[in-house]
This record gives sequence, C-alpha cells and structure tokens, in this order.
Amino acid sequence: MIIRTRAFPRAGLIGNPSDGYFGKTIAFAFKNFSASITLYESPDLEILPSRRDHSVFRSIQGLAEDVKRHGYYGGFRLLKASIKRFYDYCQERNIELDNRNFTIRYSSDIPNQVGLAGSSAIITACIRALMGFFHVNISRHTLANLVLSVETQELSIPAGLQDRVAQAYQGLVFMDFNKSLLDERGYGDYIHLDPTLLPNLYVAYREDLSEGTEVYHNDLRGRWKRGDPEVRDAIAFWADLTVKFRDALLARDHAKLFGFINANFDKRASLYNVGDGNRDLIKTARDIGASAKFCGSGGAIIGTFEDEAMFARLEKAFASKGVGVLKPEYAPEIPSPTTTQVK
Repeated sequence: MIIRTRAFPRAGLIGNPSDGYFGKTIAFAFKNFSASITLYESPDLEILPSRRDHSVFRSIQGLAEDVKRHGYYGGFRLLKASIKRFYDYCQERNIELDNRNFTIRYSSDIPNQVGLAGSSAIITACIRALMGFFHVNISRHTLANLVLSVETQELSIPAGLQDRVAQAYQGLVFMDFNKSLLDERGYGDYIHLDPTLLPNLYVAYREDLSEGTEVYHNDLRGRWKRGDPEVRDAIAFWADLTVKFRDALLARDHAKLFGFINANFDKRASLYNVGDGNRDLIKTARDIGASAKFCGSGGAIIGTFEDEAMFARLEKAFASKGVGVLKPEYAPEIPSPTTTQVK
C-alpha cells in the first residue's frame, strides 16, 4: 500500500499577524504549489532525504546560497518531528498503533521561507499520511493544533494557528482566536466563507528575501508580552479590520476590501522595520494601482487588482525584479469528518 498526501501553501488575506495574539484573520490555501508525502510499508522505519536535504554542493558559494534559500535543516527535521509528535499524540490518547514500519519521503515546490507556510504544509501532509497508514482519524481543528505543536514544541519555532487552520480546513476561512475559546475548548471559531465573493487577487513572492518567521515576530512578540500599548492597539486594530473585511466581502464592497488590505500592511510597517526588499514589493504593486500586504511574515505579498490589463502590468513590473506573480487557485475546503472515531 502506497499512501500519497498533499497540503498547500497559505495566503493570509487580512488580520495577520494577530493570529498569534488571540486576534482574528481570514486566510486561504491555494493549489499553485504543494507539499506532498509518499509513505509505504517497509521492514525498517526510514526517512528519505529530499532535494532540500542534500549534502553535495557545486562550490562553497553554492552551499552558502543553499543555506540562505533553504536554511540549515531542509525538511528532514520536519518529518522526524512530525512522526515523533504523532506518536506522542496517540500515546497520550491511548490510541494503539500497530507495529508496522514505513518509508517516507516528501517533495515540495512551495517557495521557501517567504511567508507561504511551506514548512507547515510539509507537516500537515506528513500527519495526514500517518493518519491514513495507521487508520487514525483526527478532526480538522485538532490537526491544526497538532501541526502547530510540531513546530512550537518539537522545533521551538514561534508560530500561530492561522497557517495550520487554513491548511487543515482549506477553502477561505474566517478565524477567531478568542482567548476564552482557546482556553475553554482548545481551538477557536473557524468559519468557511464563499471564495467566489473575493475580488481579483494576486500573490507575488521573492525567494531572495527569505527569512524564518522568528526573524519577523521576535520583537513584536516581546513587545506584546511586555504590554507595549502600541502593539496591543495594533492587535486590536487587525482583529477589528478582519471583521470589517468579512462584512464588506459579504456585501461585495470590493472598494473597501482594497483599503483594508493596504491598512493591514501600513499598520504593520509602522511598528517595526519590515525591510527595504519587502517595502519595494509593496511599492511596486501599489504604484500600478493594486492593493498589497504581506501573505505572512514577509517575502510574499497579496492584494487585489482591477482587471487583466492591471495584472499584465504587475507581471511586467515584478518580472523586471525577478519576482514571481500568480493568480491563486483556491484549494477546496476539507469537509468535516463525521465518524465517531475522530479524536
């Protein structure tokens, strides 16, 4: 038996980065890229390296460029941590796993470390494969929590729930990370919205700006923990903006959506230095008349555009800077499991 699973990148449409601070966001998964897992039974448990985990380079410069693009660890550690955390999850809930071994490998064409949630896509696909292999059913909200715990508990990567919820639920999702809800039941309020209500959207990304999410969040998180009023006010601003965005979306008021997207980034840029490269991405899009904000932590942006003529101008402007641009193809929502065995 060969099991193949996939998960997709995520674009934060509005409200980020408030998801890490009990805020509200809207995000979606899109199919233009994917992370995939192949898993099959074998005598020993073996994790096969991917192209991101190689150890042979053409030169010392090639090694340095590879580290800049993919980091020091590739995806190998993500699979190892995911398998370990899945095992712990089952042990904690007295879910008995049979003694079969397996071989697992991953592949991913999601641009790396540009705020498109490529790491959590690999983890999500991995856990889905393990669920299939061991016949363990896990609810969508629990899957999101489990993926987050791989990153925060096993790998000490600071992260919020938005990416993992978007990838576990797919579709277009409104997320309320109300602290009372999280404390009481362990997950927020996640509601699917109709993606056909969305205006024209583009995603642009520049891989040479890649940085880990911790680079962009460390100072913000520290200030939030210290009760910095400017940061606390910003979190409330982004959460409120998400509600306004949802209401305007339902009313098909695309003009308001344009302004909300720009306001989301402008508030963020007022709090800390987002980097000249990221500012140039935003400026390039806005000079053409599109709206623009970060998809996640930087390196990729999302916004609205009016028509095909404007999209063509975006393509031309970004191509001159070595920046990729695309129209996102929305990943269909994952239906809620109905089995009573869901944990």
